[in-house]
Amino acid sequence: MRTDTLLLFLAASFVLAVTPGPTMLLALSNGISGGMRRARWGILGASMGSTIVIATVALGLGSLLAASEWLFNAIRAAGVIYLVWLGIKLWRSPPPDVAAALAAPDTESQGRVALLRSLTVALSNPKSVLFFAAFLPQFIDTAQPQGHQYLVLGAIFVVLDTCIMLAYAGAGTQAVRWMSRRSLRNLNRGCAAGMWALAATLAFWRRPGA
Repeated sequence: MRTDTLLLFLAASFVLAVTPGPTMLLALSNGISGGMRRARWGILGASMGSTIVIATVALGLGSLLAASEWLFNAIRAAGVIYLVWLGIKLWRSPPPDVAAALAAPDTESQGRVALLRSLTVALSNPKSVLFFAAFLPQFIDTAQPQGHQYLVLGAIFVVLDTCIMLAYAGAGTQAVRWMSRRSLRNLNRGCAAGMWALAATLAFWRRPGA
């Protein structure tokens, strides 16, 4: 794989990763409500989800999803419902108590919840599968073995995406320290509104050529 191709892929992946999406909003929210300990669990779940999505594309399952309208709509409906439910949870959650959050370590169950939430969000968005199905092949040299290329490009994207999620989570932890409880509540509700906006986008999004 040529160096200029890798650099172009890196730039395109950065733009994609830095754009606020559901996993980024969850990283920010986890940083606000539970600090970096909880955020790291959520980021692990989101990274696992991205890895699985990229692997499905490499195996050709993205083409199956593009061809099956029933499967696409079923996964999309599940994703919309889950994003709306997460938005409701974020909207109704009270602003965090900074002193209590810093003094009390997260329990293992809270870490598992953060991991499963982010993993579910990453896997329940058929738009991301179709996007990667159209995005990744553009950087694949068909004259060379493709499995290794998908592995390299997938690893680059997941590492970059993880770093950006850590930055979002870090911003959330700083917001807890410096913002008032009213501002934190509004920030939580802003994340909830973002989830609902993403759910609406997914609900009305149509596949290319549909």
